[in-house]
Amino acid sequence: MPKIKIPLFVRNLNLTSSRIIFLGFAVPLIVGAILLNLPFSSSTGESVGWLNALFTSTSAICVTGLVVIDTGSDFSHFGQIVILFLIQLGGLGFMTYGVLIAVIMGRKIGLKERMLIQQSANAVTPQGVVRLSLNIFLISIIVETVGAVILALRWAGEMGPARAIYYGVFHSISAFNNAGFALWPDSLSRFVGDPLINIVISLLFIIGGIGFIVILDLYRKRRWRDLSLHTKIVLITSGFLCLAGFLIVFMIELFNSRTFGTLSWKEKIWAGYFQGVVTRTAGFNSIDIGAMLPATQFFMIFLMFIGASSGSTGGGIKTTTFTVLLLSIIATVKGSTDVQFLKKRIPQEIVFRALAVMTISMGVVLTATFLLTITEYPEHNNFLALLFEATSAFGTVGMSMNLTAGLSDAGKCIIIITMFIGRLGPLTLAFALAQKSVKQKYRYPEDKLLIG
Repeated sequence: MPKIKIPLFVRNLNLTSSRIIFLGFAVPLIVGAILLNLPFSSSTGESVGWLNALFTSTSAICVTGLVVIDTGSDFSHFGQIVILFLIQLGGLGFMTYGVLIAVIMGRKIGLKERMLIQQSANAVTPQGVVRLSLNIFLISIIVETVGAVILALRWAGEMGPARAIYYGVFHSISAFNNAGFALWPDSLSRFVGDPLINIVISLLFIIGGIGFIVILDLYRKRRWRDLSLHTKIVLITSGFLCLAGFLIVFMIELFNSRTFGTLSWKEKIWAGYFQGVVTRTAGFNSIDIGAMLPATQFFMIFLMFIGASSGSTGGGIKTTTFTVLLLSIIATVKGSTDVQFLKKRIPQEIVFRALAVMTISMGVVLTATFLLTITEYPEHNNFLALLFEATSAFGTVGMSMNLTAGLSDAGKCIIIITMFIGRLGPLTLAFALAQKSVKQKYRYPEDKLLIG
């Protein structure tokens, strides 16, 4: 096959892997906004407006789920399919589809491309990343198909086979990619006590949220002692956060008449479970988030900030980042120089990277919240609701305390930028915008200072 020459102006752009990933999300985002702004993307035949289209496109490509207009009633089938395509592209990453196309066309994937795939998929090494990308695509198709079939069978009696298949496919893809888009204005509130819907949707976003590397590790090794440290940390942390989310949300909201007051005990248990685990990054809701008690909302902010796991379809600072920081605090308190877990030592550079991710992420959320307190005053002067909105956008969660639809134009722009930063990752964005790192030829003398 003849070698394709890259134009000089493209080569002069100095596109590093981080910048290519940046463009890989930005370009489909803009194309999606253009398509969603077209009149036939709207259910009324009139354009939804550039800002609303841009907001929806960003929310879809960043698999967030925050909406300023209703997906099911305000968009036509064409608009909904555009949103679904953006969700799939954003969840799996454009590099996965790039590898698939290259393999089909018989193109050779070189070292530079492999390193790009490595960064896009959050793989440890560039070795085996092509197979990883193909496995990611295969896993997604299998899981989403199974989920769609089960959901379609469940809804077939209520809405007919054709519509049930469409709804099943849409919500299966949305759930697996942790997007949180739903075709009902109340999300999944009408299914608050439905065991099948709760189990299928939650399994879809939990599988999508633990990461493809973990899924493949579990498939290949299957025994706990053979699993990698990354897989063990992800499973332990995810399990703990899901259990803690369920118990705390259930126990606090049990005394809230506005959410659990009208529900039976069966519905209360399912509602507590679903809202406890969905907070990680999925964005669906089975009860009104705005009616929850402030204590529950604040705890959900904590869970949203942590988010899903590295190499997954979810956002947040990631479970591994949270665990590494927690382990480093424990090591510091104990006076240990090494951060250890399960008889393994975590490299110091990983600890520094986790600290950087945590610090940048907090800076992004607090900055977004600060700006929202300016742009949304006095219409929305509830600070907790603004912090919730900013954290949900950064963690690509998609839940809201009924604030998104009432955002000002400036507020929408703030949330758009926050969602994009949250999906791209603080470090990836920093590297994409930074110049080439220069290796220092000398080091300054070391000195001590007081901390705490």
